[in-house]
Amino acid sequence: MTVATTSERKRPVRGQPYSLEEFEQKYALDRESAKAIFERFGPSSIELDLLMAAKKRTPSIHAITEDLRF
Repeated sequence: MTVATTSERKRPVRGQPYSLEEFEQKYALDRESAKAIFERFGPSSIELDLLMAAKKRTPSIHAITEDLRF
């Protein structure tokens, strides 16, 4: 028998929270991978950016140029 559990993060969200779609697009991830990471680490943009940097994953060029728009 397999029991699926979900846990609520007890820490506050640091930085602007990402939506799943924003995170998926920023790092050019497939839906399944983005969802697994997002569910495990939460929506914190700071924490997710640090995690992806540690994994040597850079934002897609579209996300970088979007950040440069005024």
